[in-house]
Amino acid sequence: MRHSGILMHITSLPAPYGVGTMGKSAYNFIDFLEKAGQTLWQILPLSPTGYGDSPYQSCSAYAGNHYLIDLDLLIQEGLLNREDLDGICWGDSEEKVNFGLLYQHRLPVLRKAYSRFKDEQALDEFCRENGDWLPDFALYMALKDEYQGLGWFNWSEELKKRNPDALWQARQRLGDSIRFYSFVQYLFFKQWSALRDYAHGKNVRIIGDVPIYVPLDSADVWANPELFQLDGDLKPEAVAGVPPDGFTADGQLWGNPLYRWEQHKKEHYGWWLRRLGAAGKLYDIVRLDHFRGFEAYWSVPAGDTTARNGHWVEGPNMDFINAVKEGLPALELIAEDLGYLTPSLLKMRDDSGWPGMKVLEFAFDSKEPSDYLPHTYPVNSVCYTGTHDNMTMRQWFETADAEAVEYAKNYMALSEQEGYVWGTIRTACASVSRVCVVQLQDYLDLSGEARMNCPGTSDGTNWTWRVRDGLCTDELAEKIYKLTALYGRI
Repeated sequence: MRHSGILMHITSLPAPYGVGTMGKSAYNFIDFLEKAGQTLWQILPLSPTGYGDSPYQSCSAYAGNHYLIDLDLLIQEGLLNREDLDGICWGDSEEKVNFGLLYQHRLPVLRKAYSRFKDEQALDEFCRENGDWLPDFALYMALKDEYQGLGWFNWSEELKKRNPDALWQARQRLGDSIRFYSFVQYLFFKQWSALRDYAHGKNVRIIGDVPIYVPLDSADVWANPELFQLDGDLKPEAVAGVPPDGFTADGQLWGNPLYRWEQHKKEHYGWWLRRLGAAGKLYDIVRLDHFRGFEAYWSVPAGDTTARNGHWVEGPNMDFINAVKEGLPALELIAEDLGYLTPSLLKMRDDSGWPGMKVLEFAFDSKEPSDYLPHTYPVNSVCYTGTHDNMTMRQWFETADAEAVEYAKNYMALSEQEGYVWGTIRTACASVSRVCVVQLQDYLDLSGEARMNCPGTSDGTNWTWRVRDGLCTDELAEKIYKLTALYGRI
């Protein structure tokens, strides 16, 4: 079967309280997908956003982002009143998320909902069902509040190193705060489960994303320091990044602690199996981020200010992949095999059997033959016009080298009458790739103002784009449907 879908994160939906949520606009978007003949909705990680407002830098590999909890649904349940939201400023633009205001206002509003919550039995059951991660996460968040936002590595020595007595005392002292953060997760998963069930009823499956790394300041590292390359004082020995390339002269310094893969192997990759198993319950298909890091990863000395001085270190390779395939045989994955591609990486991807990614935007910049040209695609692949880390297609046509644009026009038989962006979408739909995914920004023919993320930058615009209400029309759905049907993806 051939399928197609649209890439747009939930935060980018139109909604009345500053950010897209799991409320009415999400249900409307699923209806739009159904009308457009799309059977896939690809989103970014649902975890709480961290440094730079990135969903790829989250304090938890398991928790849901409380910004996505829909407040109108809480009003319907009687947990909030309209008056609770009066006078709160969520931002001055319908097309951009103001994460600073969300940080200030969202949790205080949810605390009001918590004060009215009565179904303690349902919350107790949720806590039992999520007992493998929720207690550490809720305690971590409560301690973060107590320490006024400081990372766990700046807490007392006893708490930093998880002295059992200190943890017990903290749980007694912070019981109500721990309960509140458990309640927030209960709300998130309750709303997400209902939304996902609605999507399934419309024959729409969700592609979700699992970042390869977690930040140092996360519940995951705090609770499992032995699984990361930390020294005796729990400071990173080396950190993650990618090497210099044609786009970034200094490479990208991500700063995440690296895995101690030999320890993961000793534990039969149990931490990863639990993490991916949880993702498999959230999503129907999981995109495994930075897939090349499982073959070899770029290790940067801790304390460096750029990624220049890093070096490649061999990863767990097929040993990890075989453990995942054996432990989670029903899990569907997409390998995000972008970046520095080597024969050994491509062999690992092919041996895994998981589809890789083909990005049309990469196909025309090089004067050398490109693996991103559609005539080279294998069937077992996912074709994208661009990803959340790329320019929109319109921006690419506006800014790319003239020779590259001419090459693209000739290769894809583009015309002004059809529109260069729509011609590119046509090419993606026509490819032999079993799955085709197009950014909503490209279907709307938007330029650089709608770019979701520009890697290596932190100017406050990343992750903020939102679609204006009313742009996902029936006319657009019909146009997408016809193109989807033409190339056998209905």
